[in-house]
Amino acid sequence: MDLHGKYPGLYDLKKRARRRIPKFVWEYLDSGTGQEATKQRNRLALDRIGFEPSILHGEQTPDLRQTFLGHEFPLPFGISPVGMSGLIWPGAEQLLAKAAAEAGLPYTLSTVASQSPEDVAPVLGKHGWFQMYPPKDESIRTDMLQRARDSGFTTLVLTADVPVSSRRERQTRSGLTQPPRLTPRLMAQVMRCPSWARGMARRGMPHMRGLDKYIGEEHANLPSTAHVGYLLRTSPDWEYARWLRDHWDGPFIVKGVMRVDDARALEDLGVDAIWVSNHAGRQFDGAMASIEALPAIRAATGLPLIFDGGVEGGLDILRALALGADFVMLARAFHYALGALGSQGPAHLIDMLRLDLIANMGQMGIESFSGLPKPISLDHIDPAGRAY
Repeated sequence: MDLHGKYPGLYDLKKRARRRIPKFVWEYLDSGTGQEATKQRNRLALDRIGFEPSILHGEQTPDLRQTFLGHEFPLPFGISPVGMSGLIWPGAEQLLAKAAAEAGLPYTLSTVASQSPEDVAPVLGKHGWFQMYPPKDESIRTDMLQRARDSGFTTLVLTADVPVSSRRERQTRSGLTQPPRLTPRLMAQVMRCPSWARGMARRGMPHMRGLDKYIGEEHANLPSTAHVGYLLRTSPDWEYARWLRDHWDGPFIVKGVMRVDDARALEDLGVDAIWVSNHAGRQFDGAMASIEALPAIRAATGLPLIFDGGVEGGLDILRALALGADFVMLARAFHYALGALGSQGPAHLIDMLRLDLIANMGQMGIESFSGLPKPISLDHIDPAGRAY
């Protein structure tokens, strides 16, 4: 099958994924919180960023390599963490880690993944990042770090933008619990998705395997917004971040930064990179778009910057790079790809993004990311191209 002919864009993958995974799983993947205004704002803000095309550059061969944290990557993006990826598609974490390793890109495993660091280790490759939701208990924290190291993870990511659980009303309405329990209502949805159901039948319903050694049976059947990961974690402070920095012997990144003063304080603390993110609109419905926060943070710090938030194609990646990001991460997109095409999905998405980068760089007449022109605002241009 010609995947590029049949599924040329993320829209096509998203449309097929929605048919192939049960509704309660779709709601978990696709939803934000509140009225989902922040999720929409991410997309709208990206669409307001344009470039002036440039002509008569002759044949060009774009160089898509990007150096980040001392490594040269063949492409300027990687895979963000998603809790319980294995609910979205059977074996998701291993499939994503394997695809990233084969492409030479970073893969980030969540603390609350459905597979443990040890499960993912055999396919991890050289660029495994471990995302930590901060455990309150220091002994658990220390053990998690050691397990991540022993499993081959080289980079630690502290997610700092979940001081409390968000409500995620759309997700709650779906009836999902953690660990997932198939009620008659949910079973009816599963029966309409045979590929997903067969995969789950082989593997069993997923749960947070990485936390098994720290929890007991009393934590069963919790709401999806109050799962065992929340019961173990704390709301970190600056001392907590300093402790992690001092106890991890590789690059240390803090994720969820949206303010200039926080970025400056993190630079003073000694982190290796800052991850600009509003958690894809899943935590706070009153946040600005991630891309709106990026330029001011870029101006405030010399640290490497990662960006996420609404990225759906190569043009969005170029928008982020032009506004100061050094690297871009995608989460939902890779899970749409899994839902649409199973094990073939991640590699197809990576190639789709590669081709989209090349096409858009050609329109701008550039051969490397250093040549990206200054973005222009499309706020005051109507579809006919007239200013107003």
